Amino acid sequence: MYARLVSFAIQSGKESVATDLARDLVPDIRQQPGCQAVTCFGDSQTGQYYLYVLRGSQEEANAAASDMAPKLQRH
Repeated sequence: MYARLVSFAIQSGKESVATDLARDLVPDIRQQPGCQAVTCFGDSQTGQYYLYVLRGSQEEANAAASDMAPKLQRH
């Protein structure tokens, strides 16, 4: 198994961006080959949020990352 943790910061008062990101990305990530688990979590007080993904292999994680990066950047 291979785990990847993506961290991102969201400005105070913009917490809805994290919710939108999770609603948009999590279902897509779950459908990708090798995805075994995906969780989006964070702290609205600090503005730090994380996307945790567990995959079957590093190769699957790398392929998925290049596919998901543009979607993440849109948020």
